[in-house]
Amino acid sequence: MATAEVLVFFNMRSPYCYLASKRMFAIFEQFDARLVWRPLGGWDGRSPPERAKVKVPLSRQDVGRWCRKFGIPFTPPPITTDGTRAGAGSLLAEEMGLLRPYLVEVLRAEWAEGTDIGDMEVLLAIAERVGLDRERLRAAVDDPRNRERLALNRAEAERLGVIGVPTFVIGSEIFWGNDRIEFVCDHLRELRLSRL
Repeated sequence: MATAEVLVFFNMRSPYCYLASKRMFAIFEQFDARLVWRPLGGWDGRSPPERAKVKVPLSRQDVGRWCRKFGIPFTPPPITTDGTRAGAGSLLAEEMGLLRPYLVEVLRAEWAEGTDIGDMEVLLAIAERVGLDRERLRAAVDDPRNRERLALNRAEAERLGVIGVPTFVIGSEIFWGNDRIEFVCDHLRELRLSRL
């Protein structure tokens, strides 16, 4: 049976990734598709800081509307929050089979509770909640190999023409934005990959 690889480029600091996290896992339940996880760190996949300053008021209005539509809370974290550690930690969570609960908890802490996910204690508390070993996560978030993987993901995104997050790539098709998840599903239906 055919299976599609769906590359998911994702940055924890994007509120649109928070929105996507509430619906994107359904893709892998409804279709014969395999998630290929591509976390990014720092400002990768996001507007640069000088542009972000202009966009923040508008994007917060927009995300607020989406959150009301989904019935989920929205409390933005401190503007200085850096999601790089959380992105590096997601690589361990994926390895341990805990990516989904890890993402749900990290993004809930960040975007529903307004917590700084760059804070090691915040990440260690999340590790406990999802069943990750605290010390393994502590090592993973600052491991140079994981930071290098984030950099390689950024380079791959640039090579593929990815311009923002979240982005879903299936072959040559690129779907950018949490509001494109329906198009991802449509494409997988066209490929006849619906699970019966």
